[in-house]
Amino acid sequence: MTERLLFRSVSSMRVLVTGGAGFIGSHIVTALATHGHEPFVLDRAVRPGDDVRDPDVVARALRGVDAVCHQAAMVGLGTGFGDAADYVGCNDLGTAVLLTAMADAGVRDLVLAGSMVVYGEGRYECPEHGVVRPGPRPVEWLEAGRFEPPCPHCEAELSPGLVAEDAPVDPRNVYATTKLAQEHLAAAWARATGGRAVSLRYHNVYGPGMPRDTPYAGVASFFRSSLARGEAPRVFEDGRQRRDFVHVRDVAGANVVALEALSGRPPGVLTSYNTGSGNPHTVGEMARALASAHGGPDPVVTGEYRLGDVRHITADSARLRRELGWKPAVGFAEGMTEFATAEG
Repeated sequence: MTERLLFRSVSSMRVLVTGGAGFIGSHIVTALATHGHEPFVLDRAVRPGDDVRDPDVVARALRGVDAVCHQAAMVGLGTGFGDAADYVGCNDLGTAVLLTAMADAGVRDLVLAGSMVVYGEGRYECPEHGVVRPGPRPVEWLEAGRFEPPCPHCEAELSPGLVAEDAPVDPRNVYATTKLAQEHLAAAWARATGGRAVSLRYHNVYGPGMPRDTPYAGVASFFRSSLARGEAPRVFEDGRQRRDFVHVRDVAGANVVALEALSGRPPGVLTSYNTGSGNPHTVGEMARALASAHGGPDPVVTGEYRLGDVRHITADSARLRRELGWKPAVGFAEGMTEFATAEG
């Protein structure tokens, strides 16, 4: 870590948070205010006409702003193409409109809500062929309960590992594709304007305020909703798929750190950072932790699957810790207990 980032002195910033009334965005707004900054929210949930795809709305929102934290997006899996236009319109067109308005307004600092889904499957190692990248799992494998992807060369059993930011990207669904396109747009904007941009590639974010029972809620939210109804959480596949569950307050803190570090970054560049807890757990472990904290019932492993899901995706977040000095504060057990018992 450079001394410039270790001992930076940051003055108060006026920060526009798109999607600032949403799950992650609202926590970022709170964290910014706690750190002495002045957040402004652009979100249709606050004002129905405040759409990030409207150039006039965005231009007004950028007046007097020092930096932008772009969280507004349509989230979820997006496995089919029925809603592809909605994903592209919300995520990519919205980002393009925002970046164009930032260029016109002279706002040159951006933190983007990225996602680990841009990698597709995670990092795997074969005893014979080293690091390999298995392709999508065929339906017939999933129907037969064959969930682990084998080596694409010899079909040997693979060992999952951590993905670094320099790994090849391989988005496997519509949502993932739009998240990668957002990064490309932000990188092009930075080069064209001399802007400074960071993409925080979020892992599986959970915590208070997470939406319930919507098509775009995370698996942790669905499990908690089941428990609240007195039902057992239904765990897909065999429950051994690995994820990195990171608390929303830690993600909000990462956004603040990234925003404060922008003034010391070189212009014309977008830098991506994996943003996770650093402690992977299986989906089954997460379901059991929630059920235990809630008081049951125990999860049920169903063997069901969703096309487009990847088996294991856990990325190495060491770069964010090393370069920006961020580290998560909420442990897995503590966070899951809080989430299981939180109101709302």
